[in-house]
Amino acid sequence: MRNKIDLRKLPPLNALKGFEATTRRESVREAAEELCLTHPAVSYQIQVLEQDLGVPLFSRTGRSLVPTAEGRLLYKHVRTALEMLIEGAETVRRTRAGTPLRVQTYVTASIRWLARKLPDFVARHPDVRLQLSTCAFEWDFDESSADVGLVYCPEVPGPEYRWVPLFEYTLKPVCSPALAARLGPAPTAAQLLELPLVEIYSEQHNWDIWFETAQLQYSMRPAIVVDTLAVALEIALEGRGVALVNGPYAEDDLAAGRLVQPVQHQVTCPGAWGVICRQDAYAVERVKAFMDWLGGLATPGSNVIGSSAQV
Repeated sequence: MRNKIDLRKLPPLNALKGFEATTRRESVREAAEELCLTHPAVSYQIQVLEQDLGVPLFSRTGRSLVPTAEGRLLYKHVRTALEMLIEGAETVRRTRAGTPLRVQTYVTASIRWLARKLPDFVARHPDVRLQLSTCAFEWDFDESSADVGLVYCPEVPGPEYRWVPLFEYTLKPVCSPALAARLGPAPTAAQLLELPLVEIYSEQHNWDIWFETAQLQYSMRPAIVVDTLAVALEIALEGRGVALVNGPYAEDDLAAGRLVQPVQHQVTCPGAWGVICRQDAYAVERVKAFMDWLGGLATPGSNVIGSSAQV
């Protein structure tokens, strides 16, 4: 039988919101604005909390309120508790019928891979509403705004996540057939330096890795720097540069001959592209359906990092 919680030891719960906001903002006025309360109301919450605990939680430095040692200690616990309550409430809210399944991924992964496959999932699960959000620079899975993510992870996520690897993070150059023809019949990796290279400024190290593993010096940065692989591939399709792909985002163009791999040297980096969600979210039927469906699209035979899924 579980031990009973002694609710008498709980601090005034409503006051914790004012305390958390004031500590984070170091200002009662800003905390009040954030919580849509009056300045005296937040001050009273802090006063009630200090009286309950028997210690001062703030000291004033100039115009700022600075938490005392006791305030800093309490803040860590209050912040964790509030985040856990929000997470639990959001998990329950997402079980409601008709709530959209929020899917997070990157611009290129969305445009050149996932978006083309989503109609198949909708046909299989017509009762599930999908809400796809994309980003160009945020690589980490944002569980606060998404239920499922198609993301790149350099290593297997922690046990609190369900992770299914889909395909490798393999770097290979692609360009138009006309541009590749400038290299001759048997081009080498060194000759690639003769062509205009397109760089993604959030992934500048990828060209460094590719040339280094080809035992080449790479010191002159490309003249064209873009923000997404999707843009780099458009430049490659126009015959104006060489893009360095990091997943299956040019496979259709390669199969159709619109793009070619001018040099066969390629590099498989640590980590993998995969689909991720929280372990507790996997209990939600629509999350499980999407995770299982997307996991079934994994590239057969890929040597990707292991799954953290718990069956």
